[in-house]
Amino acid sequence: MIRDHSPIIQSFLGTVFTWGLTGAGAALVFCFSSTQHKLLDGSLGFAAGVMIAASYWSLLKPAIEIATESGGYGSDGEFVFIPVAIGFFLGALFVFLTDLYLPCCEHVAKTTLSPDIYQELGNNGIRICDRKNSDYNSYDNILLNDYGNNLHRRYKSNNEDNETEIEKSPPNLLDVRWRRILLLIIAITVHNIPEGLAVGVGFGAIGKTKSATFESARNLAVGIGIQNFPEGLAVSLPLHAAGMSKWRSFWFGQLSGLVEPIFGLMGCVAVTIAEPILPYSLAFAAGAMIYVVIEDIIPESRTHSNGKLASWFAIFGFIVMMSLDVGFG
Repeated sequence: MIRDHSPIIQSFLGTVFTWGLTGAGAALVFCFSSTQHKLLDGSLGFAAGVMIAASYWSLLKPAIEIATESGGYGSDGEFVFIPVAIGFFLGALFVFLTDLYLPCCEHVAKTTLSPDIYQELGNNGIRICDRKNSDYNSYDNILLNDYGNNLHRRYKSNNEDNETEIEKSPPNLLDVRWRRILLLIIAITVHNIPEGLAVGVGFGAIGKTKSATFESARNLAVGIGIQNFPEGLAVSLPLHAAGMSKWRSFWFGQLSGLVEPIFGLMGCVAVTIAEPILPYSLAFAAGAMIYVVIEDIIPESRTHSNGKLASWFAIFGFIVMMSLDVGFG
């Protein structure tokens, strides 16, 4: 993140920085045991507060100002809420649909398991659903790793008594393990896409309005980097707990952030070429980030009875990010 360079270079450097902090968080697997839930939950709460503050001061506020100054949404800007609301909704919808169409259950449900192995997985916190007989209109929880201390998905099933049919054929434990790990990495990686887009859009919007400054984009990258730190840990610790070596757990943890430079550059190029989409793009990034916070980070931070700790860390995270944006933006 170097002032006076092109938005493309700034976006690349900013997203490499956020990727680096993902790796730094994943590297904590070398220092901490997989049972230190308070550290992880507090970090996730702090990350949630940071992302909420960054969504407003670094994304929504510039989006509103750009839409107002364009003069295309009413003589007095009375309709500027329209592009911001549309972009915000589409951002949340993007993450929702990505979650919806992730291969969440097929990876495990299609694997042939004996009843004994199925029972063992259940004892370790893995609950398997059959997507053919389920949808998202009633409540069910699916825990995607051995201890349930990573991705806590809240899906809904019409039939609470519905059970996956388990074929009584020889188990393939290695296949089950790798499918579960692949799902874990895919889910975390998908949720890094809007964060990369947010950084790219932030740098691409520099100079378009008073609040769309280099400092604002830099602070957004710093805030997302702070958020990525516990996210890397949230991948590497459960993988190590599931039996992976520390080095492989670290490798997959940092790998989840690799998409950020890619989508950061895409977001920057898009808003640089098509300036009218800036309000929509900024709001899109904000909506995606807020949805991730509400749907994933907050529920995950409360899965080990550390909800109060996570809430206070969220308050502190919000204050830190707000101070960065207001004081140094």
